[in-house]
Amino acid sequence: MQPYLELASPSCLASTTIPLSAGKLYRTANLLVTSEAMASSMTYIAACAAALATFVALLRWAYRWSHPKCRGRLPPGSMGIPLLGETMQFFAPNPSCDVSPFVKERVKRYGSIFKTSIVGRQVVVSADPDMNYFVFQQEGKLFESWYPDTFTEIFGRDNVGSLHGFMYKYLKTLVLRLYGQENLKAVLLAETDAACRGSLASWAAQPSVELKEGLSTMIFDLTAKKLIGYEPSKSSESLRKNFVAFIRGLISFPVNIPGTAYHECMEGRKKAMKVLKGMMKERMADPERRCEDFFDHVIQELRREKPLLTETIALDLMFVLLFASFETTALALTLGVKLLTENPKVVDALREEHDAIAKNRKDPDAPVTWAEYRSMTFTNQVIMEMVRLANIVPGIFRKALQDVEIKGYTIPAGWGVMVCPPAVHLNPDIYEDPLAFNPWRWQGKPEITGGTKHFMAFGGGLRFCVGTDLSRVLMATFIHSLVTKYSWRTVKGGNIVRTPGLGFPDGFHIQLFPRN
Repeated sequence: MQPYLELASPSCLASTTIPLSAGKLYRTANLLVTSEAMASSMTYIAACAAALATFVALLRWAYRWSHPKCRGRLPPGSMGIPLLGETMQFFAPNPSCDVSPFVKERVKRYGSIFKTSIVGRQVVVSADPDMNYFVFQQEGKLFESWYPDTFTEIFGRDNVGSLHGFMYKYLKTLVLRLYGQENLKAVLLAETDAACRGSLASWAAQPSVELKEGLSTMIFDLTAKKLIGYEPSKSSESLRKNFVAFIRGLISFPVNIPGTAYHECMEGRKKAMKVLKGMMKERMADPERRCEDFFDHVIQELRREKPLLTETIALDLMFVLLFASFETTALALTLGVKLLTENPKVVDALREEHDAIAKNRKDPDAPVTWAEYRSMTFTNQVIMEMVRLANIVPGIFRKALQDVEIKGYTIPAGWGVMVCPPAVHLNPDIYEDPLAFNPWRWQGKPEITGGTKHFMAFGGGLRFCVGTDLSRVLMATFIHSLVTKYSWRTVKGGNIVRTPGLGFPDGFHIQLFPRN
């Protein structure tokens, strides 16, 4: 019994239960550690699985980006980095008149039709004359006018370039009241001639003039007066300055941050639109006002019982016309004078033509007449060569309305198409020694009155530029006054850069001398 009693005693019980409790605690601790380790492992595995799933999803997304779906055969090419695409390469500076490296390298690698992605959009680029012509001719059927988001944000979502069908034709007819040949003959020719004479005389009195700035001011003051009755001497702010950065920002990446080209454009738009809205409000409130400029005609259209125009479309139209009427012509003429400076034989031939015109007048200082303008055969060849080399517009954009089969490739519905005029204008198979300034290459060729397969400096198809005739008149009257009355020399600058639009980063300063 005693051993039993000893086992049953408290001391014995204590001595036997302590090791049992420790074992349980040990096992419990082991279980807790194991559970924590397992939980930690499960979390790690879950994190790895999530990371792997994300990585796979990104890979699939990147693959889909670089290999977009198509029911047929896409043109060759690269879509670049997801979202960014090949935007940076597209905007890389090019300090020459040659085709941009972006297009040139890809044409060499892939051929004259290739795919890419610019500012977040899938685009087929065409350097092929036949395809370009086809795209222009099929507007409204297989393609429609389209530009990157930056263009529509800057010029307005109801700008003339974004309108289609009847509304576009209606606006084009409206604009031709101002820029058509009848008004050119009756009014604009004399006014452009006077503006060129006055500006050149003013510049000749200065030690030098920055030509691009001078031409921009001259043409803007002339056209803004016709469009909105703008008088720079009566305005507290230079309206033109709001348009200065537009060439750089039109096809830029849409990042609205101070310092970017896009931001500068948007700020310029806000200021210019504020001026135009103020003018519209004032004129709409005055029903007795007479028609003195193009804006007044637009206001009349808005006052119709059932107007086709809206105030938004009208304002966007005026905004586009103000920009388009001066900047492109000023750039082409600036490059043109630079080319004339480098090619004195062309200047001699121009002087021969224009001196003969002046000698046939009763008054050598009389304004240019329409018959004289139409007789400027060699001058027209010079202008054609200037705009061929200037290539102010690096790309003309359209959008496929449905899957389009062409040249063995498929352009999917919704994709953009960028027609590339420089690649045609500088193609050695079309133009011999294409980078040479040679106006005689146009000798004996019929006058081009619209876009063709091999010449599209003013666009093509339904959207052939309505300001083409005015631009040619401006260039011809400026050349007439320049070569008959002045000689000139380069003071500094003249270097060009394309990003992708044409620019003169250090200006082009010339000094004018009265010609003996």
